[in-house]
Amino acid sequence: MESASELVEFPLLQTPIEANYRACTIPYRFPSDNPRKPTPTEISWIDLFYNSIPSFKKRAESDPSVSDAATKAEKFAQRYGDILEDLKKDPESHGGPPDCILLCRLREQVLRELGFTDIFKKVKDEENAKAISLFGDVVRLNDAIEDEGKRLENLVRGIFAGNIFDLGSAQLAEVFSKDGMSFLASCQNLVPRPWVIDDLDKFKAKWSKKSWKKASFMHIDRYNFIISYMSAVIIFVDNSGADIILGILPFARELLRRGSQVVLAANELPSINDVTYPELVEIISKLKDEEGHLMGVSISNLLIANSGNDLPVIDLTRVSQELAYLASDADFVILEGMGRGIETNLYAQFKCDSLKIGMVKHPEVAQFLGGRLYDCVFKYNEVSSL
Repeated sequence: MESASELVEFPLLQTPIEANYRACTIPYRFPSDNPRKPTPTEISWIDLFYNSIPSFKKRAESDPSVSDAATKAEKFAQRYGDILEDLKKDPESHGGPPDCILLCRLREQVLRELGFTDIFKKVKDEENAKAISLFGDVVRLNDAIEDEGKRLENLVRGIFAGNIFDLGSAQLAEVFSKDGMSFLASCQNLVPRPWVIDDLDKFKAKWSKKSWKKASFMHIDRYNFIISYMSAVIIFVDNSGADIILGILPFARELLRRGSQVVLAANELPSINDVTYPELVEIISKLKDEEGHLMGVSISNLLIANSGNDLPVIDLTRVSQELAYLASDADFVILEGMGRGIETNLYAQFKCDSLKIGMVKHPEVAQFLGGRLYDCVFKYNEVSSL
């Protein structure tokens, strides 16, 4: 099940899109490879998705919204496992050759065909409640840092720490089910810099000088104009819980405080533990006060958008018309999370400044990037203004 409305190209992609944009970062195969024989990279990634089946099956078994969930969860495991085995035998089966988008889509398709629309809902609700209770403390800790550069770095570390809450990673799903995760401990235990892609110092230098504001002119009469400055920062968000609430929202609040308009783009439909548009609207309603403020900062310039997406990765040639409209004159795009900012779109080129930020949670991604497991990616690209 995909978005009910027609999807369009993200307007800030560098054109011509056909020549400049490829959604998937890691090439599973090359034109010279035999189309009927799986490549070693394809086999490696098919195995990665195969190894995640038990954790998905476990979540599906306990889905209270589905009758006979245990039997249907077993069917999911069997069907999706068979599809992955088929792809190993014939990479062109099931709409292949496979890439990370197809492997995710096939998994969601099998789940939804069996009636599983949101198998992570219970854990998302629990983690959202925990993170909401910690939001004030996290914001106060950030606000207490007077040095602008140090405060920015602390906010960035918070994004990485929150991004650990990713139940699409089989290893992290197992750790989470056993021990849970501490946001503050995660902040302190990030791998040391320099990270595998580390443009943080470059970004910090721009942060103090650049507020991503464009001038817009409002005509009052024949002789007078009001000049207002309002930038739009588009943030493609990732997971529920600590990721969105303790990582992204404090960062978005800082952007709002600096005078930017912020658009948070969230999935239309559930996928793994990613936050959805309706869930994000509910989270904001619980966090804001009666005056419409997030811990003293007005959210009148905060917009929540439905991205049109239904996967933990994203192809930016297929976004909602609503998001395309809101992004048409934005001057900063942020893609957060391993799925949206690393496994897809790491090398995407935009007409404006962009930031890809996320934690590396698959060994295969770490190997491709030449980094460590749980390494951090902070890739900032500045577009020179004329």
